[in-house]
Amino acid sequence: MREWEKIAESFDETRRYAWKECIEFIENAEGMGIDIGCGNGRHLKLMENRGMAVGIDIAFNMLLIAKKKSNALLVQADAIHLPFPSHIFDYALFIAALHNIKGRENRIKALKEMNRVLKKNGTAIISVWSKWQDRWRRHFMLQALYKWRELGDIYIPWKRGEHVERFYHLYGMRELKKDVKKAGFEIIKAWSVKKVSKKHADNHFIIVRKI
Repeated sequence: MREWEKIAESFDETRRYAWKECIEFIENAEGMGIDIGCGNGRHLKLMENRGMAVGIDIAFNMLLIAKKKSNALLVQADAIHLPFPSHIFDYALFIAALHNIKGRENRIKALKEMNRVLKKNGTAIISVWSKWQDRWRRHFMLQALYKWRELGDIYIPWKRGEHVERFYHLYGMRELKKDVKKAGFEIIKAWSVKKVSKKHADNHFIIVRKI
């Protein structure tokens, strides 16, 4: 958590715009939505157009920035323990945040928590970084060979402003599908995109439904 508190302002400078994948998902959603790991709140204003919006983040400084951009209800909370009753949200976003949770068991707990707070047939969009993207492909090939850490775990430095090390678990698509199914979701659509990489996809997206 401390690393995200430290870099909140410089992080905001690099995350100004909503991703088109999220815009399309939100435009097709209705009712009350939750953005888990909302960060600087770049998707919350769009969510407000569809109904009540709630943003949660573990970093208080991120929420202070989000408050300047949105009228959404903002709550400091851990994705593994969402402070909401069951079955209250119509849809959810979990964008570029699941991969910052250490340990597969904890990541699945977070997905199960999202499942718990969604209404039946509620939908969610999730994005994670790919372990096979151009920047880290060789690193994870070596990690698979020598088996240090959980495959996909890496610390990535933040080099704008204060230097901090951020934990990531970078996913393969098969692993992501397996985890969302284990959390009780039905997969609607899954795809990979190149945001920065030129050759290999660097982000995986998946849209799921609570069944």
